[in-house]
Amino acid sequence: MAHPDPGGRALSSSTAPDSVGAPGALAIVGVTASGKSAVSLALARRLGEAEIISVDSMQVYRGMDIGTDKPSAAVRAEVPHHLIDVADPSQDYSLTMFQQAARQARSGISGRGRVAVLVGGTGLYHRAVIDDLEIPGRYPETAADLDTVPDTVALHRRLTDLDPVAATRMEPTNRRRIIRALEVTVGSGRPFSSYGPGLNQYPPRDIAQFGLSLPRSEVDRRIEQRYHQQIEAGFPAEVEALAARRPPLSRTASQALGYKELLAHLSGEVSLDEAVALAITRTRQFARRQERWFRRDPRIIWLDADGEAGALAEEVLAHRNSGIAQG
Repeated sequence: MAHPDPGGRALSSSTAPDSVGAPGALAIVGVTASGKSAVSLALARRLGEAEIISVDSMQVYRGMDIGTDKPSAAVRAEVPHHLIDVADPSQDYSLTMFQQAARQARSGISGRGRVAVLVGGTGLYHRAVIDDLEIPGRYPETAADLDTVPDTVALHRRLTDLDPVAATRMEPTNRRRIIRALEVTVGSGRPFSSYGPGLNQYPPRDIAQFGLSLPRSEVDRRIEQRYHQQIEAGFPAEVEALAARRPPLSRTASQALGYKELLAHLSGEVSLDEAVALAITRTRQFARRQERWFRRDPRIIWLDADGEAGALAEEVLAHRNSGIAQG
């Protein structure tokens, strides 16, 4: 399950041709629990010479398997997967690191004469890969100083003073996003929102993008069902093992949906039922944000996802082979 994206227009994209994307590359996007993994696997099987790149900010972490709905070892043995299990959960695996690794993976796939299939719901990570976005630098000392301030709303007020445009693009309680915006604004002396227009531009790319669309009521049902299945599969034990690790989970890993709520349960803050209910609610809210994010991109061709994965894969290939899905 993907982690909520950092917000704002603090990125810019190049309008140059996509130098790392092999012709015929494909992307499957959509909200959590929409069936992206199943469709991408069916697609890779039909293509034959294909490799999958996971565009999920949490599947990068080793040991975070059940809660991220990570592909099984058998599936990964059948079809090569990239950007899975590449980081220790004690590491803050950044967007820049992800972008660089994805760039290398795509280049390697292209060099092998194979088709890259990108799949995931972490919108900003997807755009960073698709559009080769310019990503602001890191200023760890500034970030550490900001993190000592306990009042997140006060930090948001400071961001409002320094960069009102960025402040309007994030909730005053979203600490991670606010600190990141302030880190860039204070550390670089340049407003976080000035790294644009980036996200408002959708230049042509040599990759076909497909979105899986479902009614919100069905998404909500699937999210609840998946959480209950994950609990039965041992999700609480997975989180307990992660919580016992040393060094401890990074701030990024510990904020992952589902993990955050189960960590609160393990610390005695809430019951297991309360943790699951809260995770379901927050994940449904996240799915709404994912939907709004992807719907803004006019390059995405939307497909009714209420069908069998193989049939959807055939539909993707029909669009791709018609030549109208590029750009």
